[in-house]
Amino acid sequence: MPLELYLDLHSQPCRSVFIFAKKTNIPFDFKFVDLATGQQYGEDFGKISVVRKVPVMRDGDFILTESVAILKYLAEKFGTSDSDHWYPADLQKRARVNEYLSWQHAAMRAHGSKVFWFRAIVPIITGSDVPKEKMDSAMEDLTLSLKVFEEKFLDDRPFIIGEKISLADLVAIVEIMQPVGTGLDLFENRPILGAWRDRVKMELGEALFDEAHKTIMDVASLPQTFENNGMLEFLKPKIQKMFN
Repeated sequence: MPLELYLDLHSQPCRSVFIFAKKTNIPFDFKFVDLATGQQYGEDFGKISVVRKVPVMRDGDFILTESVAILKYLAEKFGTSDSDHWYPADLQKRARVNEYLSWQHAAMRAHGSKVFWFRAIVPIITGSDVPKEKMDSAMEDLTLSLKVFEEKFLDDRPFIIGEKISLADLVAIVEIMQPVGTGLDLFENRPILGAWRDRVKMELGEALFDEAHKTIMDVASLPQTFENNGMLEFLKPKIQKMFN
């Protein structure tokens, strides 16, 4: 049975898994799970994963959830000497990758996702913009995460572990691109971040980078999708929790 990846490229973690598998020529079947229609809550997907989130990887009888776990699994199973830089065997370089992957969950991912929801999703559900003080607070958190990313994790290096791209850079770029998809230019007046983005894009290949991010760069289509499939009512309680 070929490797199966259950993905929706609206999702940052799905994009990281998709890009890595494509870039390293790992053969896989793309199993689309339409998050905008709530397909993850359906009976069929529930048989794949009770977590009901994407990405999910199935390798024969082995099913794995969580993007970081999937990325490490793929890197270790399919890695070669030429691709070692993604998840290095070198103890300290691997520790740097793990350090970023551990930090980003409560920082870059949390803050970038919140800004994305506030700019792209909440107005669709509520019919009005997020209160200015909440939007400002979310942007302050994201700005701080970007500052830490530049000053600590890049620190004048081309990539997080040094001269070569790694899983850490891949996970970072897909998270940063999430709020960018709402029309927010996070690279403006951030030359260090912009230069790093350009290097990452070059290493991945422009065509693959654009293919992976095409969906998130078209979030303007989400309102009509939610209207057509009834997800507006489903999402309202989740949105209300953000403001309680």
